[in-house]
Amino acid sequence: MLASIFDPLANIFAWPFTQFYSLTGSYAFSIILITLVVMLITTPLTLKSTKSMLEMQRIQPELKRLQAQHRGDRQKLNEEMMKLYQEHKVNPLASCFPLLLQMPVFIGMFQLLRGLTRETDPKTGFFLPKHIGSTSKLYQDLSKSKEMLSWGLNLAKKPSDMFKESPGKGVLYILFVVLLAFLYWVQQRMVANRAVSPTMSAGQQKLMQYLPVGFAIFQIFFPIGLVIYYLFQTVLRIVQQQYVTRRFYGGEGSLGQLAQAAGAAAREMSKADKSAKTEDRSKGTGGQRQGSAKNAPKNAPKGRPAAGGRPGSAGGRNQPTAQRPTSPNRPTKPTKPTKPNKPQS
Repeated sequence: MLASIFDPLANIFAWPFTQFYSLTGSYAFSIILITLVVMLITTPLTLKSTKSMLEMQRIQPELKRLQAQHRGDRQKLNEEMMKLYQEHKVNPLASCFPLLLQMPVFIGMFQLLRGLTRETDPKTGFFLPKHIGSTSKLYQDLSKSKEMLSWGLNLAKKPSDMFKESPGKGVLYILFVVLLAFLYWVQQRMVANRAVSPTMSAGQQKLMQYLPVGFAIFQIFFPIGLVIYYLFQTVLRIVQQQYVTRRFYGGEGSLGQLAQAAGAAAREMSKADKSAKTEDRSKGTGGQRQGSAKNAPKNAPKGRPAAGGRPGSAGGRNQPTAQRPTSPNRPTKPTKPTKPNKPQS
């Protein structure tokens, strides 16, 4: 039921896929061609988002100064930030749009490739393709087949399932996943070497670099046709990143180099701000301790005071001891007469 919500996305890619298959007669080449079309559509958006991201990074030192200046006034800070964005013609959300666009593309292609071979006729075992017209050549070929063969691979099979059925062939399928993980790592390393976020720690940078590699490992549970789609897409993205490097980071005074310098300055400002806060906290703690020591009485008793002004206590030291009064009704005991001393002979 939930999967049917994304059927409209799959239908978007179904028509060009059937047209490419009518021209090539190959499932794999049809996937490559539709990947090329998707990249041609998204590349201008990627270039625009990259430029917006660099512009945002370029004004990071000014944003840091505004945050320090209006630390206690959130409303004033937002107003000044909006003025800064308008002055530099920067849209903070522009860099996020291509990333958001990739998600429906992934879901649509996943739904399409899975829908082509997921359901089978219980009597014949042939595929019952979804999302494509019954009069298309793609539908006619799949509806008479139990495998989606291309390049010697069954594109409908998952690498995990193929490894269970035949470990020898399964290793070949898994190698495609390993190659995809390596290409993901190369792509992320190219991006990480160009620019580093001023608000991101070294651990977070490593996590962002290796997170796509972990995502690639999960491709063993997806049809190998989808793995081929992502494999070729990543190759195109690496070429795209090389073009981005030449366009925005080549030459002295380029936007990329200015953004890198500004990002380094923003990181230094963040470090200085953190060290200043730490020093202020340590001084505040030391000042409180020193103040409490000054407020203590100078001649404070060292021992516990005794009750009743007992001699030797703090309250009764060097004071005369009070004598116990005698009761008037109690008779006094007579004193014994002393015996006379004997005369010495």
